[in-house]
Amino acid sequence: MDAEVESIIGTALRGELTEDQAKRLAHFGPEVTSLALLAVAKRIRELADSNTQQADRIVQLELKLKGGGPVDPATPSGQRAIYTKPPARKRKGKPGAKPGHKGTRRPKPDRIDRREEHRLRRCPDCGGPLRRCNRKRVRYVEDIPAEIQTEVVEHTIHRDYCPKCSKHVEPVVPDALPNAAIGHRLVTMTAWLHYGLGVTIDQILDIVGYHLHTRLSAGGLVAMWCRLAVILEPWYEQIAEGARGSVVLHADETGWRVNGRTYWLWCFANPDLCYYMIDRSRGSPALEKFFIEAFDGVLVTDFWAAYNAVCADERQCCLAHLLRELDKVDQHDDSAEWQAFAKKLRRLVRDGIRLRKRDDFEPEKYESRIRRIDQRLMALALAEYDDADAKRLAKRLTKYCDSLFTFLDRPAVPYDNNLAERMIRPAVILRKNSQSNRSERGAATQAVLMSVCRTLKLRSRDPLKVIPDALRTYLSTGTLPALPCKAVADG
Repeated sequence: MDAEVESIIGTALRGELTEDQAKRLAHFGPEVTSLALLAVAKRIRELADSNTQQADRIVQLELKLKGGGPVDPATPSGQRAIYTKPPARKRKGKPGAKPGHKGTRRPKPDRIDRREEHRLRRCPDCGGPLRRCNRKRVRYVEDIPAEIQTEVVEHTIHRDYCPKCSKHVEPVVPDALPNAAIGHRLVTMTAWLHYGLGVTIDQILDIVGYHLHTRLSAGGLVAMWCRLAVILEPWYEQIAEGARGSVVLHADETGWRVNGRTYWLWCFANPDLCYYMIDRSRGSPALEKFFIEAFDGVLVTDFWAAYNAVCADERQCCLAHLLRELDKVDQHDDSAEWQAFAKKLRRLVRDGIRLRKRDDFEPEKYESRIRRIDQRLMALALAEYDDADAKRLAKRLTKYCDSLFTFLDRPAVPYDNNLAERMIRPAVILRKNSQSNRSERGAATQAVLMSVCRTLKLRSRDPLKVIPDALRTYLSTGTLPALPCKAVADG
């Protein structure tokens, strides 16, 4: 009987109970019937709770998508739903330059490759004959040719015998790397498209194939990029030396993947250069590989503790990160103590930024105000708090009290780390498009060519001209020329 009762109750819990089974259960007496009803009631309650939780999650998701739920301030703008973003501020006045402002237009081309004349034979409206006049106007149109093809050059290399050396010798072909079938300009252009602009390899093959009518393979292209990175290694080291010798250096890091394993892409930049390094570590071991000795300049970073290993004194922590952290805590902590703490900290940070933005700002001139800001910071950090978030942020203020307002003592130092974030953004876009690297060699090539392309851009240099010229010099002399310095405004 027990086995039969258990079978009927199990059937009822699955929602498959038949009328005959229900009548059979009633014959076993009220105790068995009560036991079955209690089991069914418990199952119904479990299902109801599960459905309620699922409905709550759906409601929260809908509220978040419609802008009614909390949005993490650290979430990038591209990952937010368009309707969760605040409306754009209305423009004051009409767009464009003010009345009387000197107009700007595209400059006249330096050369004319081809001239065409256009004249009507009859009136386009009535079809009647026209009386010729001397009036005319000139219009310049810049376009690419209809058929663009790569230039194929046949190099006849004469090999002669040297009696003194007892061997055959031949001249070096400076227009391509040894045993390469594609020239410097094509290799440089494809490398710049991939590592400089983030274009995928498949897209590059389409561009070269359809636009230049040249067939390339993905493997051959990657192999040429690896050879190019090996040759440009001295430039990579020169960029690293320049970064280590910077007066102000920005640093940031982001996740990376190499052959399916988690690595980290480090970025060190200033307005004149950008150095990328891909390493397995996110901590001090990676920083010690880059900073061979103690850094003498000011390092601008976020609050990642690994940077303390190389720069404990002269450092500026990004205040934008701190303000963003306050906004994030506001979404879940509405206690009176936290609100008072956040209000004081926001006012303190904004007072420091406002002081730095004064047109007549000089550290010596506003020394008393700077000292007062430091005193307010210490008072806020050393106070006692019961709120967990206020206590956590106060501990951070105590730890980094000497690194929050460095920009007031050193006017050349910014109060945020926006430069490093802007420099690391192209790498993040490339990571999204190309899924990082599949080998250590590919990661090394990635770091070298991204650093060279980004540095040349910061220095207003054309990579499609600078790199091929450097390769020709390298093949002719065996030495790579120095990395070009920043171009002046007048050229």
